[in-house]
Amino acid sequence: VERALQYTAGQKLHGFTVKEVTAVPDLFLTAVKLSHDATGAQYLHAARDDSNNLFSVQFRTTPMDSTGVPHILEHTVLCGSQRFPCRDPFFKMLNRSLSTFMNAFTASDYTMYPFSTQNAKDFQNLLSVYLDAVFFPCLRELDFWQEGWRLEHETPTDPSSRLVFKGVVFNEMKGVFSDNERLYAQHLQNKLLPDHTYAVVSGGEPLAIPDLTWEQLKHFHATHYHPSNARFFTYGDLPLEQHLQQIEEEALSKFERTEPNTAVPPQTHWDKPRVDHVTCRPDALAPDPIKQNTLCMSYLLGETGFEEEQIEALLHKIEIQMKHQSTSFGLALASVSKRTLVFYIFENVSRFRQCLKENPRYLQDKIQHYFKDNAHRLTLTMSPDERFLEKQAEAEEQKLQQKIQNLSDADHKDIYEKGLQLLAAQSTTQDASCLPALKVSDIEPIIPYTPVQPGTAGGVPVQYCEQPTNGMVYFRAMCNLNSLPEDLKIYVPLFCSVITKLGCGELDYRQQAQRIELKTGGMSVSPQIIPDTADLDLYEQGIILSSSCLERNLPDMFQLWSDIFNSPRFDDEQRLRVLVMMSAQELSNGISYSGHMYAMTRAARTLTPTADLQEAFSGMDQVKFMKRIAEMTDLTSVLRKLPRIKRHLLNPENMRCAVNATPQKMSEAAGEVERFIGNIAANRKERKPVRPTVVEVRPLDPQAGSSASRKLISEPHFKPCQMKTYFQLPFNVNFVSECVRAVPFTHTDYASLCILARMMTAKFLHGEIREKGGAYGGGARMGGGGLFSFYSYRDPNSTQTLSAFRGGVEWARAGKFTQQDIDEAKLSVFSAVDAPVAPSDKGLGRFLNGITDEMKQRYRERLFAVTDKNLIDVAGRYLGVGQQTCGVAILGPENESIRKDPSWVVK
Repeated sequence: VERALQYTAGQKLHGFTVKEVTAVPDLFLTAVKLSHDATGAQYLHAARDDSNNLFSVQFRTTPMDSTGVPHILEHTVLCGSQRFPCRDPFFKMLNRSLSTFMNAFTASDYTMYPFSTQNAKDFQNLLSVYLDAVFFPCLRELDFWQEGWRLEHETPTDPSSRLVFKGVVFNEMKGVFSDNERLYAQHLQNKLLPDHTYAVVSGGEPLAIPDLTWEQLKHFHATHYHPSNARFFTYGDLPLEQHLQQIEEEALSKFERTEPNTAVPPQTHWDKPRVDHVTCRPDALAPDPIKQNTLCMSYLLGETGFEEEQIEALLHKIEIQMKHQSTSFGLALASVSKRTLVFYIFENVSRFRQCLKENPRYLQDKIQHYFKDNAHRLTLTMSPDERFLEKQAEAEEQKLQQKIQNLSDADHKDIYEKGLQLLAAQSTTQDASCLPALKVSDIEPIIPYTPVQPGTAGGVPVQYCEQPTNGMVYFRAMCNLNSLPEDLKIYVPLFCSVITKLGCGELDYRQQAQRIELKTGGMSVSPQIIPDTADLDLYEQGIILSSSCLERNLPDMFQLWSDIFNSPRFDDEQRLRVLVMMSAQELSNGISYSGHMYAMTRAARTLTPTADLQEAFSGMDQVKFMKRIAEMTDLTSVLRKLPRIKRHLLNPENMRCAVNATPQKMSEAAGEVERFIGNIAANRKERKPVRPTVVEVRPLDPQAGSSASRKLISEPHFKPCQMKTYFQLPFNVNFVSECVRAVPFTHTDYASLCILARMMTAKFLHGEIREKGGAYGGGARMGGGGLFSFYSYRDPNSTQTLSAFRGGVEWARAGKFTQQDIDEAKLSVFSAVDAPVAPSDKGLGRFLNGITDEMKQRYRERLFAVTDKNLIDVAGRYLGVGQQTCGVAILGPENESIRKDPSWVVK
């Protein structure tokens, strides 16, 4: 930051000229703006004392059709370049670096390539790969077929099997448009801004994607991916001049200025409002009242009053967002729109206050101008069509037949041969030696220690963790639910989602919401199921309360919690109905986006008691339960259950707390916690656990002298068993998962299984499920709950993917991997283990799971020590057929062969 302040406007640095230097003290950074002399490329550097350094290059990409050319190009440039000609250097670098983030995004009018890392050598490695990918890609025809679209035989090796459309982006976009919210948002943009690039689908409309040619793809790259059409952004504590020198030498010095014709002209303003309608798939899991209604979006007009407290609450929210130290601050700044907003946020707030002072009707005038008097207005409705998916399938079949009709015999032969050629390319082991890589020896051997101070407040254990929180205080409380009657358990997620939104004390729900916004950074309650670190059949069940506030608002934040404990309001059925509806709808909408998570949760349910409860709280069981509640005509019975649940859960007897704050504020925070516990003492009651034999008390942190303990539950009646479940849903892609009962966190084999999952994903499953299978993603992971899970995401296949999972196990058991593969998997696992932790979250693992720094260090040493023998051994012992109990689940469209197979339970 100091060095950056010394640059001056006009100064020349490695082919760039400094344009301006601005200190932004509110964000602890210095911004340096530059432009590249030869090409005009724009560059912004944000120097900040943050080791999580970020790079991003953005191009303005403004397509004029819906073939998805910018999106398919974004995928294809990452498939090999001049200096790094191996196939998919992008996915290979995930395992050769300690990156904390690596991705690429296509938006409506730009494409962005960001990465971040805490290691300087790694930064240079990734920068070389990214620069070469975007400016000098191979753009091979085979990569275009794999990533974009192709005609291919259903079974590539069988020329008599039928021809179908395949391709990663083709399947990804089919998945995207099975999400009704995305469909609606896309249509809204296309119809509201119909004159130019915003009228088309930049990601690709599935039926327009097969109109894109390889030649058009290469042409789009030549016209859009040029430094004159680029913006560079770097962030963090690495020196700017090194970045400039590398970017100039490896990329920009090879270009001359062009005049990119990519700007978007202003949209012609309408002289009268318009109306439009879109249809969507029926949402089988949405509550009926929502299903029957038509969604509509239009400007809400009316007399708009703005209370002063409302305005203050929103300005307070902005202040909190600026104060909160997130680990991905650089990434947030990388998006241009956010960046400008953030840099000048405090200036804008004071300018806004000035406008309000000069004109008390300032906001009303804006409403009049932008909403009431604005003829450029669209009313868009969306309603379900029972035949939506059928019509989509018919349209795709029609498109396919149209393509096939125009094929000559030579074309047919060509398609078959190219299919074999692609399969051969996907099946050959890649030589990735051209790519840079870190070594395992570059990883820090010892973790940094996080000191915490144990204490108590009114008999409740508290963990204090002093951190540079930038004037914020973070509070958490864990309350166990061991005494909760069994029939109330399924209601816990609903209780959590409504308890801070129904009103409390003197405040109705609107006043409570405003108070929370005015005095805190948010207050939330969520169910928490924590598997034991040493025994798969033990777990802790409870809820976690979380909130944060500016230091000056500490007493107000705890007053709000006290009111929620002492006098929550359970009398407004109408309000509960609205919350239930929203919650049920959100759950239902989330399935098309997080289908793999639902598949994994369901596949695991019969393997451990933890996973069984997880399914009840956050799986398909909960989705269906909430749908049922949302469809009840009378919610009185539900309303009556809430105070019963509250008596068991919001009970200081079952509670432990954690506070993260600056050293200067810690004693004040401790005083407030003490007062809070005193205020809620009337709720304290010793309640017997539901099943008296099931509690095991485990001290949280004996070494630190903490009095906190976790009351663990065991389920004597739980017996792991095999189960295969198929959820038939109105989707046109599948989400597939298989889970295996393995070992808990402290077991000696846990580290080997973690490395195995990463290696199997990168070296086998990625190729089988994404490259050959055409799914958007797939892989394996070892979870903290002791389960080894396989999954696929937006997958055109179902049972074929289960065979790929089995193939991965056989590949590992046969030892078909190298020492380099093991080292890369270690790098990949360590980049997750060592991901930066925000000051607000330091010490949280210890507070929740009882995982101490000593336990983390032991796990670290085991990861370093994993050998090929360990990997072959654990693959056979845990994942071999019949070795351990496993569960399978698929979410997807109607499937005739599964329906006929008696081994599946079809839902």
